Amino acid sequence: MTARPTVLFAMTHENLPRLFSPRALDRLRELTEIDACLVVDDFRGPDAARALASTEVLITSWGAPPIDQRVLDAAPRLRAVLHAAGTVRGYVTDACWERGLLVSSAAEANAIPVAEYTLAAILLAGKNAFALRESFTALRGATDPDRERRRDTLGNHHRRVGVIGASRVGRRLLELLRPFDFELFLSDPYIGPTEATDLGAVLLSLDDLLRSSDIVTLHAPDLPATRGMLDRRRLALIPDGATVINTSRGTLIEPEALTDELLSGRLNAILDVTDPEPPPPDSPLYRLPNVFLTPHIAGSLGNELSRIGDAVVQEVERLAGGRPLEHRVVRADLERVA
Repeated sequence: MTARPTVLFAMTHENLPRLFSPRALDRLRELTEIDACLVVDDFRGPDAARALASTEVLITSWGAPPIDQRVLDAAPRLRAVLHAAGTVRGYVTDACWERGLLVSSAAEANAIPVAEYTLAAILLAGKNAFALRESFTALRGATDPDRERRRDTLGNHHRRVGVIGASRVGRRLLELLRPFDFELFLSDPYIGPTEATDLGAVLLSLDDLLRSSDIVTLHAPDLPATRGMLDRRRLALIPDGATVINTSRGTLIEPEALTDELLSGRLNAILDVTDPEPPPPDSPLYRLPNVFLTPHIAGSLGNELSRIGDAVVQEVERLAGGRPLEHRVVRADLERVA
């Protein structure tokens, strides 16, 4: 790769200014040969074909076309794909791995707001804030006859929190939870007890974690092995009155089983993702007082997107300086990460 590599943006046009601030674009111009006005969302056009002929680094994001063999044939100098988003699935094809391209992802940067959202959700769940808001609003400030009984079950002191998945988000969340007086449990088939201890948690099997937790939060990837991992049997293991938080993928929970548990009132849920997404208009999730539903907002939004762009610029700096990528993705990773 040349000292000033030739770089091409591949994403939807509206995402470029959201991800890359003027300062970040100026830094890319210093480090590379780049036309910041050229953004490709279709590799078949004549402008894209001309640019690909000299491109050494592709900066991709949401809306990028897949980088298949035809694209690689048109880009003989391509050496690296830096993805300004989370998963590279759907963008980096088998042909890229066979070509030996360097691949990097900004998933680490995107994990930060998801972990922050989840931290807030856990703290509010410990106070049962969402359900109490519903009753308080319905009663228009009148005294709730069950208020004193409910208060006995509230609070975050030694609240038991079960984290499913030592993913980037799961690890960041455990870091954020350390200053609080929680009892932290972790379930992940790829780590051992010592690593879990280093992360501040006790390693448990998934079933034992579900039995032991007041709050269960999912941070596993969407893989064939994880789809429907919280099925009817496993949801039944969770204690009465517990809260399930999902900021990962709706497919990790069997939707009918979850709906039945929520309709019964046995569990509470904070759901940023669902299956399907969004729920159909007649879904009870929209009206249940024990469900707090948000429209997939936990990931990077608004001013948080520039953190992703900055992470990619730092990877370009490493490439241009002949240093290893910090957030490199290798093919084997895709067997167990998003």
